[in-house]
Amino acid sequence: MKVLWLYAHPDPRSLNGSLRDAGLRKLDELGHDYRVSDLYAMGWKATVDSTDYGDHSAGERLVVASASQAAYHSGTLSPDVAAEQEKLRWADTVVVQFPLWWYGMPAILKGWFDRVFVKGFAYGVTDPAHPGRTLRYGQGPLSGKRVLTVLTSGSPEAPLGPRGINGELHHVLFPLLHGTFWYTGMSVLPPLAVYAADRLGEQGYEHYAALLRRRLESIEDIEPLPYRQQNSGDYDDNLVLRPDLAPGRSGLGVHYTGDHPVGDGGHPDDESQRLRAAAG
Repeated sequence: MKVLWLYAHPDPRSLNGSLRDAGLRKLDELGHDYRVSDLYAMGWKATVDSTDYGDHSAGERLVVASASQAAYHSGTLSPDVAAEQEKLRWADTVVVQFPLWWYGMPAILKGWFDRVFVKGFAYGVTDPAHPGRTLRYGQGPLSGKRVLTVLTSGSPEAPLGPRGINGELHHVLFPLLHGTFWYTGMSVLPPLAVYAADRLGEQGYEHYAALLRRRLESIEDIEPLPYRQQNSGDYDDNLVLRPDLAPGRSGLGVHYTGDHPVGDGGHPDDESQRLRAAAG
């Protein structure tokens, strides 16, 4: 297995740093190859601008999608962006690790996706069977890669549960899991969340480090989240779910196949429950 570990935390002495190191040691033990993109250590530029696209004319209006696509195809993307794309090409598995800040990723990590997932590389490829549609939501340039999200949250588990005030975790992460990973064709594994991260003691750390190690041991066998594919026939020409599927329902849950509990506010991850029991 070839793993790209995409990591975003400003302090290597943090809980995230310790968990990352534990995960990398496990990958070494398992004999897997890996590369690490430590965005803060790299001094990653988070903002998109015309300097990302070497062939963009100064003074010309910047239309990011078309400018990024042109630079990608002409080989004139900024070298730091091109280097991260090469890591993605190399990897068959991606681990994305970050602290959950204000319901999302740190800005530096969002900027990585903004700059690296350019048109032509991560999206914008026409479906040959449906010329009016592109290959996305389950298909696309990054198909065949598996992605695991590892995040820390200051919230305890219950407030991020099905009826918790913070919203159910899979709904909070829907823009990343479905709107970024699944959109580009990646197989999305159930996320691993570290709850009450600001109040973890040594025993709590060992608990979650064990969960992470077990998740890495089984990462090639874990069932991905059962999102619906855009071009499977489940959606009409306006990309709206057909009325005979999930009838009478709406919201994010309808984009999961069948009656999977994730989509209906049930417990988000039976695999996490199993791993938690095994570790505890």
